[in-house]
Amino acid sequence: MGCGTKKQEWSLRSTLEELKSLAETAQAVPVSQVLQFRDRIDPAWYIGRGKAEEIARMAEENEADLVIFDQELSPAQLRNLEELIPCKVIDRTQLILDIFAQRARTKEGKIQVELAQLKYLLPRLAGKGKAMSRLGGGIGTRGPGEKKLETDRRHIRRQISVLTKQLAEIKKHRKLHQERRKKNGIPQVALVGYTNAGKSTLLNQLTGAGVLSENRLFATLDPTSRQLVLPSGKEVILTDTVGFIRQLPHHLIAAFRSTLEQVKEADLLLHVVDASHPEAMEQVEAVEQVLTDLNAADIPVLMVWNKADRLERRVPEGWDPDHLLISAFNEQDLNRLKARVEQALQQEMIIGQAEIPVMRGDWISLLHHKAEMIESNTDDLMMVIKFRLSPADFDQLPGELKSRIQIQ
Repeated sequence: MGCGTKKQEWSLRSTLEELKSLAETAQAVPVSQVLQFRDRIDPAWYIGRGKAEEIARMAEENEADLVIFDQELSPAQLRNLEELIPCKVIDRTQLILDIFAQRARTKEGKIQVELAQLKYLLPRLAGKGKAMSRLGGGIGTRGPGEKKLETDRRHIRRQISVLTKQLAEIKKHRKLHQERRKKNGIPQVALVGYTNAGKSTLLNQLTGAGVLSENRLFATLDPTSRQLVLPSGKEVILTDTVGFIRQLPHHLIAAFRSTLEQVKEADLLLHVVDASHPEAMEQVEAVEQVLTDLNAADIPVLMVWNKADRLERRVPEGWDPDHLLISAFNEQDLNRLKARVEQALQQEMIIGQAEIPVMRGDWISLLHHKAEMIESNTDDLMMVIKFRLSPADFDQLPGELKSRIQIQ
């Protein structure tokens, strides 16, 4: 369901189709769709009382168990609609939270989903009344569950505090792992993209990761990192992240920030796009918006248009010659991708030359540890080293050593 003007009809119908796919992912069986155009959202009913009564009749005629709205409903709107419509009412946020609750596998993923659900439920605890009697399982009720809905706000806030601390602890451990990788000079590459763009398939094909890969929205939720060997033999860490989506609930962005911050730690982002999707450019814009929200918009990006084998035309709309057009199942395409990843990482690297006294073994060792050696020559007193390293590693070098480096 949506509110808007006639100019937005195509966009609204598109998001409604996506809502249908989300409902099917949550194992619901859609029986009908309703689209309404309004100049403004009704503060009490979201869609207006007349349209709400029409939906109530449709729900009764179709013997529906669930009505899903394609926007986040306010507590008052949800309460009013549940009083009128003879079945459970949920919104887009609740639906996505439910899918995430089904898909979370790791401890961190489960904590993040529960945290997001509790934050969503907190302002909606008051006056659940009739809604409470409908909670007994199914979409919109996974996660914290009925017992938590019956507790008071203080208990919910206390649980949110506990979960937040647990996530902070997990984040601290991940930070240590990331710092260790950086010290080892291993570049970080993150797969980002709209849900179902083929990121997990690409990770599997490149690294043999064995991650679940299905033609469904949010087929995988928990991030996975694997080692990838580039054509030169250099190793990088490739990380698959949770898929993005239009109108990604802010509860999820907040709860999954610690996971999504892996994106911010990357030296390079592979933005995977479903080249066969009719709204590929809208999906690209949605991903770019989430990256902006995460303050990750300035990280170098390589655009990878996937699913070329499904294209009806040779070049998808919005494709640029600088982008890669591939199929994750084509070995030559995968080799081209690995070569472009290596090229992109090298473009971001600093090439420098330093003349270092041989007695400064600590500096020489540090450069060997952090940088990729290109050439070195030694006489009795000095060693001349030509090397390549990332801007982040360059910034961490001692000031006295940096003063000896000539950037080329």
